[in-house]
Amino acid sequence: MGKTIYKRMKGSENLRLRLVLATLTSTPLIIEEIRAEDTLPGLRPHEISCCRLIERLCKRGKIVIDETGTKLKYKPGTIEGGRSVAAGELMHDCGVTRSISYFLEPLILLALFAKLPVTIILKGITNDSKDPSIDTFRAATFPLLNRFGVPSEGLDLKINSRGSPPHGGGEVVLSVPTVQTLTAVNWTDVGMVKRIRGVTFSTRVSSQFENSMVHSARGIFNSFIPDVYIFTDHKAGPQAGNSPGYGISLVAESNVGCYISADTAVSYGRTEETGEIEDEKRELMPPEDVGEQIASVLLGEIEQGGVVDSTHQGLLFLLCALCPQDVSKVRVGKLSPYGIETLRHIRDFLGVKFVINPDPLTETVMLKCVGCGMKNLSRKAS
Repeated sequence: MGKTIYKRMKGSENLRLRLVLATLTSTPLIIEEIRAEDTLPGLRPHEISCCRLIERLCKRGKIVIDETGTKLKYKPGTIEGGRSVAAGELMHDCGVTRSISYFLEPLILLALFAKLPVTIILKGITNDSKDPSIDTFRAATFPLLNRFGVPSEGLDLKINSRGSPPHGGGEVVLSVPTVQTLTAVNWTDVGMVKRIRGVTFSTRVSSQFENSMVHSARGIFNSFIPDVYIFTDHKAGPQAGNSPGYGISLVAESNVGCYISADTAVSYGRTEETGEIEDEKRELMPPEDVGEQIASVLLGEIEQGGVVDSTHQGLLFLLCALCPQDVSKVRVGKLSPYGIETLRHIRDFLGVKFVINPDPLTETVMLKCVGCGMKNLSRKAS
């Protein structure tokens, strides 16, 4: 056995992305100077939790964090997946500093290339204002995965209970099938929006809040499109989690199968640095304004003219880069900062470079790449 050569990186940015790419490419990784200059240096609770989750999915994978939390050493293993034999299912507590969605993206990408299909219970916050909501994941992220050849069968996200910040209490069950390889896409036609669907939720507040959000969102959409339907999901008792909150998730579907999403949730949050609960005396945004605001955000996303919204750009680029050695071509609106960072990390880890052509006529950006040919070698041949 030769000496292990580690790839060295600095800073706390895009930790999830770095760990996922290091795992998929089996690249040993050292990340130094993680918030070394901050008053509270080192990894945050949700980042440590994400490390532990990746460690549980991988056999013989090892993440070592030094005592200050500013240096992380990672030696990837093989992605095992599956269910734990004793409990019947894998389980992970995501904590209450970030929502479950923060863990879903890395989890899904790794699970696709696992040895066995993954079924896992995740506990924590289901809806907050920082990350996409669970509803958006079901309505917009899953169709994106299907387009790259991930089968719908076995891909599922079930909400057992909802949890709002600051105390969470939500629970979801995620099932992800394995794939041999992904399928390259030529996806440049955005089409026209044919319908808008949405879900409002409320926990430990009056169900009237949801009607107000639906009414105000429809008030904006009805002047553009007749086919608008927003479901309500009022939870009470144990299913409502431990904190009051309400929110809305909207998805616009085009006639060629593009899904554009926008969502938010309103509740008393925690500060990410210290995890302390914010002042519970402050006024929360009224539900009427929440509905209007998110309807306007969705219209803004549609106007950008991409095949996905700005929150899904990073995932779209990753899927393109992980495709077989074939050309993928996609159209996005304005490149988001996270999208740009993803492109840089794809170049560093996978050696895949995208050809970027702005299209001045539609004010969109066309991206082309040849996939790295990622194959799932550990999956059992059926």
